[in-house]
Amino acid sequence: MKERLHIIVHGEVQGVFYRANTREKARALGLSGWVRNLGDGGVEIVAEGEKEKLVEMLEWCRVGPSAARVEEVKADWGKYGTEFVGFNIRY
Repeated sequence: MKERLHIIVHGEVQGVFYRANTREKARALGLSGWVRNLGDGGVEIVAEGEKEKLVEMLEWCRVGPSAARVEEVKADWGKYGTEFVGFNIRY
């Protein structure tokens, strides 16, 4: 079953290639959506796909790339949509 997952990550997650690594992980999992930096130093992710793949993505977000220090992850599940093609970084 396909779903949507909205994630907000806080900690040392900007300037450590968190977005690029998130895009690579999401693409490897076959997810669609986007990732972007937030003005408060966090990272926002919207991903859609199979629930088990989204759970895997969420678990990865709790750790992130090796240079990151994740302090908090908030996740909200939602209804699957069809507006995304691929997984991209938003600026």
